[in-house]
Amino acid sequence: MAKKAVASLQTGAKRLTKAIKMVKSPKTGAYSFVETILDPANVNEFLSKK
Repeated sequence: MAKKAVASLQTGAKRLTKAIKMVKSPKTGAYSFVETILDPANVNEFLSKK
């Protein structure tokens, strides 16, 4: 399960988005969160990667 950013970030002229993805560990089966700040055009690509 993944969700898009809680808030949009603005730095100067660039507009950035914080994306948070939940990832399951293959060893323990526990879930962890991976966060990244990137361009809004690349959010769907980040969320679709496994």
